[in-house]
Amino acid sequence: MSTSYDFDTVIDRRGTWSVQWDGVADRFGVDGLLPFTISDMDFETAPEVLTALRARLDHGVFGYTDWRLGDFRPAVAHWFATRYDTVIDTGQLVYGPSVLSQLSQLLQMWTAEGDGVVVHTPTYDGFRKAVTGLGRELRGVGLGDTEALERELARQDSKVLVVCSPHNPSGRVWTEAELTEMASLAARHGVAVISDEIHADFVHEGRVHVPWTRVGGDGRWALVTSASKAFNFPALTGSYGIVGRAEDRAEFLRRVETAEGLASPAVLSLTAHIAAYRDGAAWLDAVRAYVAGNLALVAERLNAAFPGLGWEPPQAGYLAWIDLRRAGVKDDEALQRVLVERERVAVMPGAVYGAEGFVRLNVGCARSKVVAGVEALIRGVEAVRGAA
Repeated sequence: MSTSYDFDTVIDRRGTWSVQWDGVADRFGVDGLLPFTISDMDFETAPEVLTALRARLDHGVFGYTDWRLGDFRPAVAHWFATRYDTVIDTGQLVYGPSVLSQLSQLLQMWTAEGDGVVVHTPTYDGFRKAVTGLGRELRGVGLGDTEALERELARQDSKVLVVCSPHNPSGRVWTEAELTEMASLAARHGVAVISDEIHADFVHEGRVHVPWTRVGGDGRWALVTSASKAFNFPALTGSYGIVGRAEDRAEFLRRVETAEGLASPAVLSLTAHIAAYRDGAAWLDAVRAYVAGNLALVAERLNAAFPGLGWEPPQAGYLAWIDLRRAGVKDDEALQRVLVERERVAVMPGAVYGAEGFVRLNVGCARSKVVAGVEALIRGVEAVRGAA
């Protein structure tokens, strides 16, 4: 298989039921905007994955499946060994339809209504919706604020710490020392840990992702993730977890497979995961390098337009988390009006994640689209500064 990949060609996603493209009016109230929103990419998935999917389609039979059979678990073990230099116990694996569905099941296992769930702020909005939707109390602590973290974990009714590793929306990659400290604090206060590592495969050069399996020890914990983020196939559904304790694994699988009736996963998701983890490393390295170039372009354009901004690309991912307060933005709503009504672009406001004055710009796309987006953002910032 060739290792030369094309990320510059724009693929038209309109009319494909895309949340980012066709659903833009649902969030922004206007159709036809150029979107830089939900965290999927505009690229085709790896050709190695497409080849495997076509072969499975050609087989033509799509009966009930079992993720425990065949190559799925060995493929996951291979990925952790080759990508993260980490040996996992495949007997600890579980399977679920999505990372957030796994999070929901684990929260229901380990908390009761009214209990506290601790997260780092700014916070991925999916966490907030899951936690509050279950009637639990979301308790935020600032990134890197260890004193606040311990204070919240020490509260008698704080039952779970949700770690986004790497962090969304900031793109921060936690060090092994930071994760070890979190694990120690959680164990000290009897708090379970759910580590969402779906962005782990997109860690950029100079940083190293450390799976929670390396620091969790014999505490109560679960790592939840999927290949769908890095290899861009979330619409196939499918995710997996690693759950530390045997009794928790058994309860998780009982809930998913018996109570929820989800015993047979989507076969194309299994196929895609196996192909990605066995044969997709070269494509992932290539797309990650391309996205790093996109992020560098954003930094160059923004910092030239707003001297003193000093924006630096994230340590992981394809989401540019930008603090526009340094550029003089004081009215988030005014900026959004300009971006939507005048510039015709959709960019996620920081308020979605609990951070006024920020935006989250998705650059998992062709460079030409990135240029259009960052230039529109610059014009929007200049417009609201000039009107202030």
